[in-house]
Amino acid sequence: MTEFPKILMVLGAVLLIVGAVWHFVGRLPGDIFVKKGNVTFFFPVVTCIVISVILSILLNFFGRMK
Repeated sequence: MTEFPKILMVLGAVLLIVGAVWHFVGRLPGDIFVKKGNVTFFFPVVTCIVISVILSILLNFFGRMK
């Protein structure tokens, strides 16, 4: 049970870094953004793919630590 707090701290630091990068980078090329009149539609396709890849790598890494 002593490893769990360490994992939470590392995960928190990773989320903080990802949030800071996301804030400064903004929308990635490939994200869908449509604005017509008063209606705005935004779907972050590339951002979702990047987050999925990063989470897959992290979960795979933490899964092999046992």
